[in-house]
Amino acid sequence: MITATTARFRLAQVFTISRGSKTEAQVVTVQVTRGGATGQGECVPYARYGESLDSVLAEIAGLPPGITRAALQTALPAGAARNAVDCALWDLEAKASGRRAWELAGLPAPALVTTAFTLSLAEPAAMEAAARAASDRPVLKIKLGTADDMPRLEAVRRGAPAARLIIDANEGWTPEVYQDLAPRLVEMGVVLVEQPLPAGQDEALAEMARPLPVCADESCHDRESLAALRSRYDVINIKLDKTGGLTEALALRAAAQAQGFGIMVGCMVGSSLAMAPAVLLAQGAAYVDLDGPLLLAEDRPHPLHYDLSQLHPPERQLWG
Repeated sequence: MITATTARFRLAQVFTISRGSKTEAQVVTVQVTRGGATGQGECVPYARYGESLDSVLAEIAGLPPGITRAALQTALPAGAARNAVDCALWDLEAKASGRRAWELAGLPAPALVTTAFTLSLAEPAAMEAAARAASDRPVLKIKLGTADDMPRLEAVRRGAPAARLIIDANEGWTPEVYQDLAPRLVEMGVVLVEQPLPAGQDEALAEMARPLPVCADESCHDRESLAALRSRYDVINIKLDKTGGLTEALALRAAAQAQGFGIMVGCMVGSSLAMAPAVLLAQGAAYVDLDGPLLLAEDRPHPLHYDLSQLHPPERQLWG
């Protein structure tokens, strides 16, 4: 039996990117029960990809109750709905077998990973204050993507002078804006810039010098995305809600590494249940951004444990 329900988790504060603001995480929880065991997974429908709570629930409702993980890969397209079911099936297999999900995947036991902590888009003074409050974290990810971003970046650097900085423009810049900003980002100690140009309009990156690594986020979903990314990007951001689950995410990671791409593992703003499978994926990644639960005012039972920015593997009761 497959059941899908919606849930909402309040955010600790308003979260803003170049496309808008939110005050809660709206998620779909999937439970798959077979033979006395129940596995669970979570997804975050994303309007940018044409998804909603209702559309995801409808996709899941159309699945046969006994579907296998292998059959799921072609039954649904890559996206949030397939992710929640795929991760629930991994969890089901782990709970039914008494083994951990990483054993089933043929992976070593996961270790601690260091995650970035995200500062949402705001006026420079507010971003400086947020950076100062988070200045003991080793990696900060900054949401930008406007025509007037340097004052914001300068403010963050004043607030957190020692942190490694990742910039996420969320498709918000033009080629001209990015070319102007790129050398200044290097001067400010930025180590990575994420999706500076809109997906589908990023061909200009192939003609530009890249003084710092450029990461594909909205431009990269699954293995079929990789061919178009060569010569444009140095790193890909793998998110389970884009790949359609851990099964494709592991395959995408292997294919991307074989083609010379660096790996970032990211997330939508969701609960610990959404992050848990990604902890397996994040092992050995150059960049990790699994801070969703740190942005919440409430979370699942048996949540992931963070020592500041050090993320522990999930407990069996949560997932896997």
